[in-house]
Amino acid sequence: MEIKEKIKTILLVDDDIDLLEQNKLLLETKGFEVITAESGEEGWRVFKKQQPDAAIVDLIMEHHDSGFVLSHRIKKHTKDKPIPVFILTSATYDTGFKFSTATDEEKEWIHCDGIINKPVAVSELLTKLENFFES
Repeated sequence: MEIKEKIKTILLVDDDIDLLEQNKLLLETKGFEVITAESGEEGWRVFKKQQPDAAIVDLIMEHHDSGFVLSHRIKKHTKDKPIPVFILTSATYDTGFKFSTATDEEKEWIHCDGIINKPVAVSELLTKLENFFES
């Protein structure tokens, strides 16, 4: 009898509805179950109710730091059983400021497992998710 691996549930949070739906479809075609929210506050409510296996959140939503705040809340809530949290951002293109999680210090400060620049390269996102789930 073959044991089938549990399908991973991803929480996707973005206030850009078009990008939210596009990324949802892309992740679903790769075998993930995807739940969505359109703001940081809604994302937190959905997270607490659904307990996903990973979260991908936009940086700038209802506030300039909504993604950082949501990521921090999720990381604090899952301290005993961490889940991967990735932040999507177009801030580099808009401001020239580049966020990074290349060092442990940056990961500690930013409270996430990786920064993904928009537009999202699905292969990059999948690689980051797979690396976390395999470790």
